[in-house]
Amino acid sequence: MGERNVEERVARGRSERTRAVAAAGRELSDAAVMFHAVVAARLGLGASEEKTLGLLQQHGPLTAGELGLRSGLAPASVTGVIDRLERRGFVSRERDPRDRRRVVVRIDDAAIADMERHLTGLARRLGTLYDRYTDAELELITGFLREAAARQRDATAELSDGA
Repeated sequence: MGERNVEERVARGRSERTRAVAAAGRELSDAAVMFHAVVAARLGLGASEEKTLGLLQQHGPLTAGELGLRSGLAPASVTGVIDRLERRGFVSRERDPRDRRRVVVRIDDAAIADMERHLTGLARRLGTLYDRYTDAELELITGFLREAAARQRDATAELSDGA
């Protein structure tokens, strides 16, 4: 009987910890969405447009297909986002210099400078947070966040496909 109580306490503790991780993830997601909504508004953009600029800033010039894979957005949605960003002067479509058959989307340097101006406060705050953790802990956190992001991209693609 004592062994069963221990197993129940372990299971209950695990359940409480996974609920706490899920709640913290929702809290982070909400904070990130609200932060990026404010950044997007300051740039005069929608959320998908601002995040597309972020992808281009992080990864460099990408094709529309690559943007779709990285964002999880449907091809028609990606095309619309690129069109809107191009009309506003944030990006341009260019032939890939390595393969002239491919068209890549390139961010305008001035757009990066304006966007980065809005991100410096958060970057500074996160830098002080990273300093609290060991290299091993940062590797664990990085792995978890990358896997969570991959699963969220999969869920986004699933919803975008109308499933």
